[in-house]
Amino acid sequence: MDTNSLENLNYQELSQVEALRSVAAKFMTKVYGWMSFALIITALAAHAVARSEYAISLIFGNSLVFWGLIIAEFALVFILSSRISRMSAGVASLMFVLFSLINGLTLASIFLTYSASSIVSTFLITAGTFTALSIYGYVTKKDLSSLGNILFFALIGLIIATIVNIFFSSSTLQWILNYAGVIVFSGLVIYDTNKLKQLAYAVSLEGNNETTSTYAIHGALSLYLDFINLFIYLLRILGDRD
Repeated sequence: MDTNSLENLNYQELSQVEALRSVAAKFMTKVYGWMSFALIITALAAHAVARSEYAISLIFGNSLVFWGLIIAEFALVFILSSRISRMSAGVASLMFVLFSLINGLTLASIFLTYSASSIVSTFLITAGTFTALSIYGYVTKKDLSSLGNILFFALIGLIIATIVNIFFSSSTLQWILNYAGVIVFSGLVIYDTNKLKQLAYAVSLEGNNETTSTYAIHGALSLYLDFINLFIYLLRILGDRD
C-alpha cells in the first residue's frame, strides 16, 4: 500500500471518529435538554402548589393523596429504569414528564419550610456544582467503573441510616446524613455523566434515532434524580427555615 493510500485511510478513520463524537455530543445535548425541561416542570409545579392553599391542603393534608403520589413516583422510576429498552421514545418521554410533574407536587413542601430566597440561592449553587461535576465526569480519562459500586453501597447505607433516623430523630445524625448525601450525589453526578458518555458512543454506533431518543430520556432521568437529591441535601444545610 502506497503513502497516499495510508493517508486516505487515516483521513477516513479520523472522519469516522469525528462523526461518532458529533453524534455522541448530540446525544448528550438531548440528555441535558430533557433534564432541564423536567427541572422546569418540577419547579413550576412546586411553585404553583405552594401558592394554592387548596392544593396544599389536598396534597399535604390528606395522607392518602400524598402517599399515592409518592408511590406513583417510585412506580414511574421503576418502570422507566427496568423497561426502557422496550419503550418507544414517545411513551418514555410522557412518563418522564409525568414523573417530573408529580415530583414537583410533592416537593412543594420545601416552600412551606424554607424561605424563597434560600431556595433560589441553593438552586443556583446546586446548578453551578452540578455543572462543574458533570463536566469533569464527561472529560475525565479515568476509569470510573469501580466508583459505581462504591456509590451504590454508600447510597444504600444513606437510605438505611435515613430510615433509622426517622425513629431516633437525632439532629446530629441528620447533619451527618446531609453532608454524606451531598458527597454521595456529587459522586453520582460524575459517575452517571461518565457512564452516559460511554452510552452515547454505543448508541451512536447503532444509528437508531428511536433508540437514541429513548436512552437519552433514561439518561436525563438519572441526572435529574442526582440534581434533585443534591439540591435537597444542600438546602437542608444552607436553607433558612421560615
